[in-house]
Amino acid sequence: MSKVEERLRSLGLVLPGVVKVPQGQSRPFVFVNMRGDRAFVSGHGPREADGSLARPLGQVGGVVSLDEARVLARKSALAMLSSLRRELGDLDRITGWCRVFGMVNSAPGFDRQTEVINGFSETIVDAFGAEIGRHARSAVGMSGLPLGFAVEVEAEVMIAS
Repeated sequence: MSKVEERLRSLGLVLPGVVKVPQGQSRPFVFVNMRGDRAFVSGHGPREADGSLARPLGQVGGVVSLDEARVLARKSALAMLSSLRRELGDLDRITGWCRVFGMVNSAPGFDRQTEVINGFSETIVDAFGAEIGRHARSAVGMSGLPLGFAVEVEAEVMIAS
């Protein structure tokens, strides 16, 4: 088991299984696109341990509370790490987190997107440590996200060969 997975386990966090694509949905893209020493990671929404979509769905500041959204951002981080592990074989191959782009399905007037996406960022720093886990980041509000997700996050990471 990788050092990163050992850290996650010590925090009581579990990487989810393979994503269960909802019926009627297609996926004409890859979750992780390797290019040299970089991995460009498609947007990931929150998933449960079995790979199913995590709930609640909907707009943060409306039907989804700030605290629920932070948990969903953490689950999005775990979903992303699960995809990276499948692609790389070992999360310890990640040598740096470059950039994170967090999207929050926001009710009108909701302006605490950064607090929501902190749930993602804190998970990455907890798992990788401050040096590897630190990253540039944006956290923006959207009027809607695919499948009704409250949170979706994409990233770019550096990889050792």
